[in-house]
Amino acid sequence: MALTLEFIEKLPKTDLHCHLDGSLRLRTILELAEQQKVKLPADDEEGLFRHVYAGNVARSLEEYLKAFDITLAVLQTEEALYRAAYELAEDCARENVRYLEVRYSPMLHQMRGLPLTAIVEAVIQGLRAAERRFGIRTGVILCGIRTSSAEASLRMAELCVAFKNRGVVAFDLAGAELNHPAKEHKRAFQLILDNNVNCTAHAGEAYGPESIAQAIHYCGAHRIGHGTRLWENGDLLNYACDHRIPLEICVSSNIQTGAATDIASHPLPFYYNYGLRVTINTDNRLITNTTVSKELYLCHQHYGFTLDDIKEVIIAGFKSAFLPHREKSDLIKQVKRELDSFVEPGTEPAPGSQQGSTQPPVYGSSAAREP
Repeated sequence: MALTLEFIEKLPKTDLHCHLDGSLRLRTILELAEQQKVKLPADDEEGLFRHVYAGNVARSLEEYLKAFDITLAVLQTEEALYRAAYELAEDCARENVRYLEVRYSPMLHQMRGLPLTAIVEAVIQGLRAAERRFGIRTGVILCGIRTSSAEASLRMAELCVAFKNRGVVAFDLAGAELNHPAKEHKRAFQLILDNNVNCTAHAGEAYGPESIAQAIHYCGAHRIGHGTRLWENGDLLNYACDHRIPLEICVSSNIQTGAATDIASHPLPFYYNYGLRVTINTDNRLITNTTVSKELYLCHQHYGFTLDDIKEVIIAGFKSAFLPHREKSDLIKQVKRELDSFVEPGTEPAPGSQQGSTQPPVYGSSAAREP
């Protein structure tokens, strides 16, 4: 039976790979730019979208990353960071994302002299306000950048350790892969592992499986961001499968960056059918112009994912979350019960269940700072 986007939006979901600076609202960028006297390439939403939407401007990862110059220009104050985090969590809650992990690199938000601790606190406070209002759960992932120095990544790792159990759940290594190997940032990952902090790494997006091997074996990554080229090394693929190393798959983004030629050639259906733990994510909600629901709908349309397949992928997302085991176990049980109430359109739900009975609340649009 054909599923609709509206149906998928009702399902509880995760978004484990979502960049704060790639997921702003267009209107927010324009308003922040006006407040901060920042010059933008356009002064209306339609014009601005043409400059930031990767489908218009990107043919490679390097071109894809250029759009961040626009978004980062307005994310240099505590108020802007708070608002961006709050609105991102609100947007996720609207499509019934129950658990969101937001990632960003604090070092990229210091153009106006903000202290690193203030940058982290602003995002955490914005997310906590959204949690109180919308019932969503969130975590923060701080990123080192491959094109920056190993010392800069070490500073980001130190921040992770300092904010462990205070809203930060993991460390990540992001940025252009080519000529910037993960092993150069090994000291940062070692600090993370020495302090029992979770870690993930962008790998196999713009470089081959060697990049994924470095992330796993040199850096100890617990998850892999993208992993699009893992299929090129069968032994490594089996290792990731056997050790249940989750892949943070972002199909639309992978096509825009050139990691996959087109939807038909993306390895996601092979990974899923082979038994790898795959999770579906957005990467950048604005720059890619997507939501988790849209990505799952794409899987249904182009790969023939059934409702049962989608449920399995959703559960894989919750299993892969950087949450304490007991909290995660309770959340998975709750989500499984809710997913059981959803059946293929045109069929009858199980006795005693009401399809979609647990609905997200009605959300307001205010992004004002809450007490």
